[in-house]
Amino acid sequence: MSIESSGSTQLWNEDLAPTSAAQRTWRWYHFAALWVGMVMCIPAYTLSASLIESGMSGWQAVLTVFLANAIVLLPMLLIGHAGTKYGIPYAVLARASFGTSGARLPALMRAVVACGWYGIQTWFGGQMIYTLLGSLAGHEIGGDKLAALGINGAQLACFLAFWAIQFWYIVHGMDAIRKLETYTAPLKILICFVLLGWVYNKAGGFGSLLAAPSQFVEGGKKAGQFWTVFWPSLTAMVGFWATLALNIPDFTRFARSQGDQVLGQSIGLPVPMGLLAMMAVIVTSATVVLYGKAIWDPVDLSSRMSGAAVLVALLILLIDTVSVNLAANLVGPAYDFSSLAPKLISYKTGGYITAGIAILMMPWKILESTQGYIFTWLIGYSALLGPIAGILIVDYYFIRKTELDVAQLYRADGQYSYGNGWNMAALLAFVVGVLPNIPGFLNAAFPQSFAGVADGFKTIYTYAWFVGVALSALVYGLMMKGKSVPALRVVRS
Repeated sequence: MSIESSGSTQLWNEDLAPTSAAQRTWRWYHFAALWVGMVMCIPAYTLSASLIESGMSGWQAVLTVFLANAIVLLPMLLIGHAGTKYGIPYAVLARASFGTSGARLPALMRAVVACGWYGIQTWFGGQMIYTLLGSLAGHEIGGDKLAALGINGAQLACFLAFWAIQFWYIVHGMDAIRKLETYTAPLKILICFVLLGWVYNKAGGFGSLLAAPSQFVEGGKKAGQFWTVFWPSLTAMVGFWATLALNIPDFTRFARSQGDQVLGQSIGLPVPMGLLAMMAVIVTSATVVLYGKAIWDPVDLSSRMSGAAVLVALLILLIDTVSVNLAANLVGPAYDFSSLAPKLISYKTGGYITAGIAILMMPWKILESTQGYIFTWLIGYSALLGPIAGILIVDYYFIRKTELDVAQLYRADGQYSYGNGWNMAALLAFVVGVLPNIPGFLNAAFPQSFAGVADGFKTIYTYAWFVGVALSALVYGLMMKGKSVPALRVVRS
C-alpha cells in the first residue's frame, strides 16, 4: 500500500511526499554551490561590521564568524540526515516528535521568521534597483514619502519590481532555484577576487583596519571585556543560519547520498562564511583610505564606483540577493505553509503566501524601527528556534535511533498522532527551552520598558541558542525515555 493511499488527505500532498529516486539529483557540488550562493549576501557581508563596532579586531571578527558557522554546521548535518534517508521535508520530520498536528507549530514558527527575512532581502534588492536607476540618471530619483508607507513612490516601485523578479522562480519551482544557485556560485567567487583586486589597486594596499588592534587589550576602550562581547556575538552568528539548521531536510531530501549532503555542506558553509567576513574587513579597510570613512554597505560602496563599474557591481548584487533569498527564505516556508493544510496548499501556493506576507510586513519599517536589529533579531529568533532543533535531534537519534515509519508520518491516527495529534512532551520541552530567554529578549528589544530585568536573565539570553537547545533536548529526552515504539523503516521503491 502506498503512502498516498494509506495517509490522511489532511497530511499528504505531492510536494510533502517522500522524494522518488528520479528526484534525487543533488550531488555534493550542488550543496556546496547552494551554500556559497546563500553565504554571499549583504547581511552576511555586514556581520563583521557589528562585531568590529563592538570592539573586536578584524581577525577576531573573522574567527568568530568562522567558529559560529562551524558550530551550526553540526545540527545542519544531523537534521539533514533524515531528509536524505527518507526523502521528507522538515515539516514532515517534525511530526515524529511534535505529533501530526503539533508539527504545525514549529513549521509556522520557522515560516514566520523566513517571511521576515524574505521581506528584508527583497527590500535590499529593491534598494539596489533604486540606487542603480539613480546612478544612471545622475541624481537621486523619487520624491516625497508616501504618508501611509514611509517610503517614496520610486522606492515602492523598485521593491515591487524586485519582488516580481523573484516571483518568477516561485512559479518555476525547486529545480529553477537549484540551477540558479549552481550557475551563480562560481560568478560570486570570481567577483570577490575582482573586488579585492579593485580596492587594492585603488587604495594602494588594504588599509589599516585589518591591522587595527582589538579594543579589548590593555589601553583599549573596552579592555578586559572581550568575553562579555564574544558570547552574545557568537550566539548571534549561530542564529544567522539557525533557520536553515531546522529546514535543511527541505534540500537534503533531494541528495543522491548522505555523503553528498555531508561533504557539500561541510565545504560550502564554514569556510566561505569565514572568507566572506575576511573580505568584508579587507574591503572596508580600504574604503577608509579611499573615502575617509569605513563603508560596510556594499550597495553604498557600489554606488561610489565610476562608470560601468556601478552598473556591473549592482547587477551582480541583484543576482546575489535573488539567489540567497529564494534558497534561504522561500523554500522552507513554502513547505511549512503547505504542511498547515496539504489538501489546499501546495509548495507553489506556500511560496505565494510567503511572498505575499513579505509585502504586508513592510520590511523597511522593520529596519527603521528595530534598534540593533542584527543582535536583537538574530539572537531573538535563535532563542525560539534552538529548542526545536534540540527536540528534533534527540528524537531522531536517541529516541528513534534514526528509524522512522514514513507511512505513519502521513496518518492522522497513526504512531505519531500521540494524543489528538499533539505530543505534550515536545510542547513542554519547547516551552522550557524558550522561557528562560524571554526576559533577556524583552530587555534587548525594549530596554527602556524592561530595564529592571535581572542580570542573570541577561546572561542567559547571551547564550540563547545554546540554552534553548540544551534545555529542550534534556527535558524531551527525559520525558520520552522508554515511551518510544520501535519504528519500521519504509523503503522507497
